[in-house]
Amino acid sequence: MFDAQAIDVLRGLFADVCSDAHATLVQMDGEDDPVRLLVEYPPKVTVSSLVNNLKGVSSRLLRQQCPDICKRYWKGVPWSPSYFACSCGGAPTSIVRQYMEQ
Repeated sequence: MFDAQAIDVLRGLFADVCSDAHATLVQMDGEDDPVRLLVEYPPKVTVSSLVNNLKGVSSRLLRQQCPDICKRYWKGVPWSPSYFACSCGGAPTSIVRQYMEQ
């Protein structure tokens, strides 16, 4: 659903949302479905609020910055209401990146 321009816009939007939450976007893969993010975040940030912010802000701003992509949305929105989050507490980032790439 996302072309190269949309992926670049999303990467910037996700990085901004993470920064606002005192988190860091380490890696993003979105060329294929689904979009996968590797985010380092402090323990005081709840995963659900971070994901809701990532989805909400990116949806709104992506519609503004790439209006042609709305035609490809499923039911008018880019994201489903579900998500999968996995904690890798203490695992080396390089191993998690390798897993994401495979």
